[in-house]
Amino acid sequence: MKSISKWLVSVLSILAIAATFIFGPTLNASATINHGEEVSAVAKRYVGSPYKYGGTTPKGFDASGFTQYVYKTAATKMVIPRTSALQYKSGVAVKANQLKKGDLVFYATSGKKGVVSFVAIYNGDGTFTGTTSKGVKVVKMSDKYWKDKYIGAKRLIK
Repeated sequence: MKSISKWLVSVLSILAIAATFIFGPTLNASATINHGEEVSAVAKRYVGSPYKYGGTTPKGFDASGFTQYVYKTAATKMVIPRTSALQYKSGVAVKANQLKKGDLVFYATSGKKGVVSFVAIYNGDGTFTGTTSKGVKVVKMSDKYWKDKYIGAKRLIK
């Protein structure tokens, strides 16, 4: 009788465990990437990289070479146009008060008012990461120099 009881307890325990797996709550592990946040984070990794006219690698970037490199290197794996003017023709226009991390911000820095000549990646806190003449830096958009030259922004990430 004792051996039957042990056997019965064992079988019932196994059935209870099996029922828990079959009918119990399921946990679905899912990892979603916020591509905008990731693009901004990747951009910040290159702070300190040098400026190089026509540069498209960490050995030296120009503004649009930097944004192109970051978008291709980040999880987005997006291929975007090479120049800031062509990048400005891509994506969807975004108002300044609706910017999200990873959006591209555009400026007229060449002295020609309204003509796109600079692009950078918005960080979500009123700053962007971009290649200035002093290399890749995080810059406040509210700084007078940048505020006066702002043209607009585009969202490339859906």
